[in-house]
Amino acid sequence: MFNSLFDQVDSIIVRDPAARNRLEVITCYPGLHAVWIHRISHALWNAGLKWIARLLSMLARFITGIEIHPGAIIGRRVFLDHGLGIVIGETTEIGDDCTIYQGVTLGGTSLYKGVKRHPTLGKGVVISAGAKVLGGFTVGDGARVGSNAVVLKEIPAGATAVGIPARVLHPDLPQIASADSKAKEYFSAYGVTPNVDDPVSMALKGLIDATLEQEAKIVALEKALARLSNTPQNIGVTSDTQRDLGALKEWLKE
Repeated sequence: MFNSLFDQVDSIIVRDPAARNRLEVITCYPGLHAVWIHRISHALWNAGLKWIARLLSMLARFITGIEIHPGAIIGRRVFLDHGLGIVIGETTEIGDDCTIYQGVTLGGTSLYKGVKRHPTLGKGVVISAGAKVLGGFTVGDGARVGSNAVVLKEIPAGATAVGIPARVLHPDLPQIASADSKAKEYFSAYGVTPNVDDPVSMALKGLIDATLEQEAKIVALEKALARLSNTPQNIGVTSDTQRDLGALKEWLKE
């Protein structure tokens, strides 16, 4: 029992540089308290004492600001970082070593009882602050969900999902390790992946490049027409456009 407790506490210390020692984590981390209370309420739920289980979950919500339905299944070493405003629905399943930040909703879109309405998170998933994962699909092992993303469909293992609705990026990123000495190397706080461009930004850069190329061709055509017609050249119209597009492209690179 105590080995399991310290295993979870140590996994939090690995993933949170603000955690200085075990005593601080045990006494000052509401996400940890919410998971502990959920273990009890989940056991009561499975034993058929559903009203008492719901009452205990409401008490945990009052104390920690985290709402976990007692029917939800939570794996080992799950870290609810900061935790305030997290909502986890009845049929949610959370794998080992997942990290969930404040304001996250693991919700359902179906109104039918007795069906899988809430998401299943694989091992090592990171759900960033404010994200909404809605539906009875699976988020694969090691996947990352960006802040404020709205996920409405399955995410493959190792992928990163961002945006509203969420778009999937780079499904070949390294998987998160378990809570050992290598976990820091792979753990991505708030689901942030270094050196990965947003697809919208990449599309805008492509459009700017194409526009600049078209501007150059138009200038060349105007020069050729001017020579053929022996009229004075008046082709400085596009210089302002080129300068503005160039500035926008540099801004997108930042």
